[in-house]
Amino acid sequence: MTAISSDRLAVLSEYRWPEQPARELPVLPGYVLSSFSPLVAAAAEGCLGGHYGEQAATASRERTAVLLVTAGNDVVSAGHVRDKVAAGRRLGPLFFFQIAPNSVVGQLTARWGLGGPVVGISPVGDPLADGLAEAELLLEDGDADEVLLILAEQADPAVPDSVDRAHALLLAGRAAS
Repeated sequence: MTAISSDRLAVLSEYRWPEQPARELPVLPGYVLSSFSPLVAAAAEGCLGGHYGEQAATASRERTAVLLVTAGNDVVSAGHVRDKVAAGRRLGPLFFFQIAPNSVVGQLTARWGLGGPVVGISPVGDPLADGLAEAELLLEDGDADEVLLILAEQADPAVPDSVDRAHALLLAGRAAS
């Protein structure tokens, strides 16, 4: 488990992508071309499954927030849309919702019965530190009882051997001692 620097947060579950041994990202129906949404989904599913088992939408988790932290967002889909628009070409309808990073989060909230706030941030400093600070705010303000924090970045095509990476943590507030 990750050692977090906050005495106000407890890690209930954690998951990292890529897995060891490495495997391919699972296919995510409705998402094409890019690995970003399947990456986010794989990390979230691994983390939630690690804590709740495979109880997908069988239980309501109305006070579980989802916090997506990404500096790059879906660079592959954004580049595809940019290139199509610049060339004056028609864009496939899947890309209208796919390029919004919270579209995959919407699928996750429906599948797992997560009813808390959905927040997306682009970190200004350390992604984990920024994500933990935002998670603390969600818990302290009473907006949620748990926060699914997902940090996701696609491989940088300009960097040889870079890989897609995601880290998901299910967090709760620590009880005051």
